[in-house]
Amino acid sequence: MLPSSHVRVLAVFICLFSLLSCTTNNSTIKVKGSDTEVNLVVLLAEAFQQKNNKTLVSISGGGSGLGIASLLNGTADIANSSRRINEKEMILFHERGTALDSFIFAQDAIAFVVSNKLPIDSIGISDLSKILSGERKDWSFLTKEKIPINIYGRQSNSGTYEFVKHILNIHFSPYAKQMNGNAQILEAIKADNSGIGYVGAGYVMKGQSKEIKVLKIYTDNHPSISPLDSAKIASGEYYFQRPLFQYYKVGDYEKVKPFLEFEKTEQGAAIIQASGYYPVNTIK
Repeated sequence: MLPSSHVRVLAVFICLFSLLSCTTNNSTIKVKGSDTEVNLVVLLAEAFQQKNNKTLVSISGGGSGLGIASLLNGTADIANSSRRINEKEMILFHERGTALDSFIFAQDAIAFVVSNKLPIDSIGISDLSKILSGERKDWSFLTKEKIPINIYGRQSNSGTYEFVKHILNIHFSPYAKQMNGNAQILEAIKADNSGIGYVGAGYVMKGQSKEIKVLKIYTDNHPSISPLDSAKIASGEYYFQRPLFQYYKVGDYEKVKPFLEFEKTEQGAAIIQASGYYPVNTIK
């Protein structure tokens, strides 16, 4: 019987073999952090464990900030983060004499989503900034209908929240609704014809709902580009694309190395691509 620490509650504990193969004698790699990465890393861990049945990989989300904090306090071996570690976090590791390293295993694109009933298909960076900051309060400037704009975003410990805020150089509207994850944002948009939200493109890559529309994004000097256009992402042309990080302590490298190496294999790259992300560092 598995010990209570291995019970699946909020985390996803992956064990594809019999319970006897998942005893406390096996090593456990604990991965916490970014909700953008969590579903992808679950799939990678499942495939990894088919070949490495002596290693248990436990995975949970909660946001990039939580993942980095868990790495700091020793409750995670790998911190998934959809943003770079910030200066304050680095100081905390330095104060404890802990050296960090990172691995970029994929690229992500941020998708801005609205209801399929909202009569727009694309939006410019300037208008998007005004909407998310609260300067624009209704859709009349784009749709001619004075429908109030409802913003569905992430909590402040989310790497996606920080990324969008930073790249647009804005402060989010105080009326923006803070959701726990990508799935919650999509569900909110399905139920709100006047809402707008942002999620990892991997969550909408396969067109999981006819009720959701992914907006194309354009800048003053470039035509509109969809975050679902893999060729444009590969060439770095989409405005809201970013690397996905995994942070770990240098002293723990040998422990986490097998999983990190698996993510770079052709099998790992295929899983990343099939999940709506873009692989990097693939080893053939």
